Amino acid sequence: MPRSELTVDLGALRRNVRTLLRALDGAALWAVVKADGYGHGAIDVSRAALDAGASALCVATIPEALELRTAFADARILCMGPTDADEIRRGRDANVEVACSHRELPEGVRVHVKLDTGMGRYGVSELPAPTRAVVGLMSHLATADTEPTFARTQVRRFDELVSPYRGELECHIANSAAALRLPEARFDAARCGVAIYGLSPFGDDPGADGLEPVLHWRSRLAQVKLLQPAESTGYRRRFVAERATWIGLVPVGYADGFRRDLRGTRVLVDGEPAEVVGTVSMDSFAVLLPRELAAGTPVTLIGDGIGAESHAKVSGTINYEIVTGIESDPRRATREVVNT
Repeated sequence: MPRSELTVDLGALRRNVRTLLRALDGAALWAVVKADGYGHGAIDVSRAALDAGASALCVATIPEALELRTAFADARILCMGPTDADEIRRGRDANVEVACSHRELPEGVRVHVKLDTGMGRYGVSELPAPTRAVVGLMSHLATADTEPTFARTQVRRFDELVSPYRGELECHIANSAAALRLPEARFDAARCGVAIYGLSPFGDDPGADGLEPVLHWRSRLAQVKLLQPAESTGYRRRFVAERATWIGLVPVGYADGFRRDLRGTRVLVDGEPAEVVGTVSMDSFAVLLPRELAAGTPVTLIGDGIGAESHAKVSGTINYEIVTGIESDPRRATREVVNT
């Protein structure tokens, strides 16, 4: 078994897209595939999402958009991040649509004007006079995953601003959380990212919203050893055995995306939960074992009931950061794409 093995299940991703489309009840789904498809592989997940009914792809940068354009000649692609004049030119040449957060609108490219309805980030507070280049009006929700009251306030502000243009321009504000839980945010389309990958936008069990995790991450025990009382493992002796204790060493560390602050999280060793102990190092971490096991025993870091959400809770972050931080460089990991 490889030291770090990533499996991307495109069948699960297609089912997640269909689940979201049912929730959207007629609104379009635009798949957010920035950051290499949240670490899942942008080309593979884009193809699967489009096959399942997504009608556009959304990225953060023009280089991301251009990479997709080489693979999808006819797909609709929206670059949501800020762009300079040269990027606008390159986007125009590749038929990429762009989000604009300024009152001065570029010409010759299809524009989505970004309105700041409460995110306090990119966007204008008042709608500039639309030009022929404007095809959409958009905003972004700050709290749809945590505070629906404020999210609904944003939706009302957005509705007030775009109401004169409904039916003429495409209006979109919903993210994954809003697509699942805020029907009033649907408008014409929802830009769904985290949920298409089977990750919960609410940081809890994805299955509660009918989502299936797409990514599985596995490794193996490289070595098993018995610590005697007062012996330790890892830098700074953060785990010291109180009694004779079996530990397993897994050849994955923070350089692979298994974060240093995941001490105390749980993985599966031979299908059984095992606690990560000691200091996670660059290329390795240790787990408590209930008994002596053989080197080569499989270890599941994500999958089979171990979610990115549980790791995120231990490290005090969000599941987005867990999966986008996983290293898929072939010099450190193998990656397999399957359809189930």
